[in-house]
Amino acid sequence: MDCYFAPMEGITGYVYRKAHHRVYGGIARYYTPFIAPGQSKKLKSREMNDILPEHNQGIPVVPQVLTNRAEDFLWAAEKIQHLGYGEVNLNLGCPSGTVVSKNRGSGFLAMPEELDRFLGQVSRELERRGMKFSIKTRIGKNDPGEFVRLLKIFNQYPLQSLIVHPRTQADFYQNHPNWEAFWQAVEGSRNPLCYNGDIFSPEDAVAFKKSFPMVQAMMLGRGLLRDPALAEKITGAAAAERTSSNNTDNPGLRRLKHFHHLLLSGYQEAIPGERNVLFKMKELWTYLGAGFENSDRPLKKIKKAKRIEEYLDATEQLFTEGSRIQML
Repeated sequence: MDCYFAPMEGITGYVYRKAHHRVYGGIARYYTPFIAPGQSKKLKSREMNDILPEHNQGIPVVPQVLTNRAEDFLWAAEKIQHLGYGEVNLNLGCPSGTVVSKNRGSGFLAMPEELDRFLGQVSRELERRGMKFSIKTRIGKNDPGEFVRLLKIFNQYPLQSLIVHPRTQADFYQNHPNWEAFWQAVEGSRNPLCYNGDIFSPEDAVAFKKSFPMVQAMMLGRGLLRDPALAEKITGAAAAERTSSNNTDNPGLRRLKHFHHLLLSGYQEAIPGERNVLFKMKELWTYLGAGFENSDRPLKKIKKAKRIEEYLDATEQLFTEGSRIQML
């Protein structure tokens, strides 16, 4: 089973990817937060920094693009290819209202005829350029029944991977992923499939593999933010340098502290202003904090911290007093 790291806007940028790849294993591909090309034909500095080769050395990265204009997608794909990437991913899954209102992300799914024309133009040109093409999609905008037609459209084009999050845009992240709709993809897709949705533990992965043993890839998102070692636990991957330690009391906690240190130092180098760095680190704890028991007090201190020194005192208290759940 291959594990892919889902693109999480504002979180899994190059600083996060570098730190995660250095400390943890098990990820076959890291998908970047989306690039949204506009008619100005210019990448934002944040978007360019995120895909610069020097920020992703040795990391298997696939850039993702969000647009409903074939011309803009192909322009971005050309920039991406010139930086040395061999694959580009189309975002048809973002459920954000501001994105959907512009008929992008999962909003594009409500326009099947336009989507078909878009994919035809993009697929032909990418094939001519020798670039691989993958799609991350939901199963429809409002109704799971939309997926029948969407799958027929996807089947017309050669994809490196069809990553299916079996929820509609209207579901957002509520309700259970629709495994019945995912079965339609398993039975009918002509392209390699990857599953995405609510894999938060190794037990979740085992349950999925029992139901869909023929699917060889899954994409992890919020589950990996809660437990950065989740992909290792699922795949059994762990390089010697990642597992060896003189500290045999709790090597999982030691690795988490190392990961946290790399993130903090990486953000301090990349982001101007103490307040902005603290914002990024506090956002991280909205996920990581779920993995600790007896942690209410230090988590509140983390949330209230206004200086790096206060933040570090709070995290040290958490690492000391909190009980990490399911550590390696």
